Amino acid sequence: MLICKKMDMRIKTLLILLIFLAILSCARRGRPEGGPKDEDKPIMVKAEPDYGTVNFKANEIRLYFDEFIKLKDISTQLVISPPLKYQPIIVPQGTASKYISIKILDTLQENTTYTFNFGKSVIDNTEGNVLENFKYVVSTGDYIDSLSIKGTIKDALLLKPDKNIVVMLYKHDEKFKDSVVFNERPGYVGAMLDSVNYEISNIKEGKYALLAMNDNNKNLKYNPKEDKIAFYDGVIETPTELAFPLVLFPEDKAFKLPVKPSEVSKGLIYFGYEGNADSLKIEVLSDINKEFRSHYAPDIKTDTIKYWFSNYDRDSIQFKLTNKGYSNQLYIKLRKKEVDTLKLVSGTRGSLDLRDTLKLGTNNPVYQIDTSKISLYKNDSVMVKYSMETDPSKLNLLFYFNKEFDTNYSLKLLSGAYSDIYGFSNDSLVQKFSTKRPSNYSSVFITLRNVKSYPIIVQLMTERGAIGATRHMLREEEIQFENIMPGRYKVRVIYDTNNNKVWDSGNYLAKKQPEEVFYFSAVLTANANWEIVETFTLE
Repeated sequence: MLICKKMDMRIKTLLILLIFLAILSCARRGRPEGGPKDEDKPIMVKAEPDYGTVNFKANEIRLYFDEFIKLKDISTQLVISPPLKYQPIIVPQGTASKYISIKILDTLQENTTYTFNFGKSVIDNTEGNVLENFKYVVSTGDYIDSLSIKGTIKDALLLKPDKNIVVMLYKHDEKFKDSVVFNERPGYVGAMLDSVNYEISNIKEGKYALLAMNDNNKNLKYNPKEDKIAFYDGVIETPTELAFPLVLFPEDKAFKLPVKPSEVSKGLIYFGYEGNADSLKIEVLSDINKEFRSHYAPDIKTDTIKYWFSNYDRDSIQFKLTNKGYSNQLYIKLRKKEVDTLKLVSGTRGSLDLRDTLKLGTNNPVYQIDTSKISLYKNDSVMVKYSMETDPSKLNLLFYFNKEFDTNYSLKLLSGAYSDIYGFSNDSLVQKFSTKRPSNYSSVFITLRNVKSYPIIVQLMTERGAIGATRHMLREEEIQFENIMPGRYKVRVIYDTNNNKVWDSGNYLAKKQPEEVFYFSAVLTANANWEIVETFTLE
């Protein structure tokens, strides 16, 4: 009997333990940890008024979803076409909700289909799953316009286009003028489906001008100072099944001086400018003597024209500036007393790549050079023949010579080897540098197929967008890039239609498209002591 009672106690204890574990297991099921991630996108379950409503007259739209959602970057993602004069009030903003409210502040156009394209702004509240290219469509007329225009956009020069590009349609009738893009909002606005493709949907049958821009100030009007633009050359007539490619480019800005010139030191004036200063001419209108010297050069990095002058003793100076239709006269008071003395501000130090030019830089323009006081040696004893010149800015002395691999060099300048515009001369200088071994470099050999015209510019671009090497090709032949620094490169080809050896942008009003540019998708990995041989076909 005693044994049976003990067994009953053990059984009861075991049953109590099992019941406790079961309760604990159930409790844990109520607080799941881990498990599959929710990858479902939000779904719109109801709209007030309904999606596709005709004879629309409401002032508020409500869109309901099957779960809590948030709006992300709604100010840049939402595209309303045709655009509204006043932006609607949209909630939620920064909080989760099961619906989106759109309060319309405009008087809508009659017989017009309106599209609210939310882009990638609608996301679920928990996992951030995106409801891509979600849109809501209604019409103030008796039917929904269903025509559309599609195409692609690429940047004229860069590998990747800018973000927040808007695609625009303007009605092309007898009242249409090209200047409308500067002053008026478009009739329809399209959305980017991804980083390349666009669509303008729910438009009427008709004739249209097609443009695109990266609208930096969000007013749907083209500002050449800030925006890039793209345009289709012809007139588009809907309905159409064609796709329309667009190329986005920055226009060359008109030259002007946005701020007053500033006297930096005695004999040095800075002119801050906008636009292209390549054709700029600066004349002195004040009386000058025979010893007067002057030189000017643009500093592209700072958009500044530096004007140096000497042997001038008046307390003011008057200039005339002209540049491709620009003309202006400026009167400047002179107050500075100290001249900026001659300094070595740049040059080749340590190692000189075989593709580079030996350069010695100064802060003031070089006026006179005495080559008898300049010598170049290899291995400290063997004199090397060289030629030299100054660059257009006269701030750099350029030395050309036959560079040899794995060699030590020294450039020696005696005192007075060169003097600047103010008459200051250099002190004695010895600059040592060396070249690398052949095994430190790579070589790239490229054959191009299907080139439609010459000349072309072929460039190796680093991953950061810097130009590693350039060739200007006048005819079909193998392209050789030797003594290349190891690295990863993209190949870029520019059709140099005007043969000026640089890429030229377009102009909207002149209906000039930018010069064509092609990137090859393959990335070249140039390893040291290695050759790459590739064939690319332009399509």
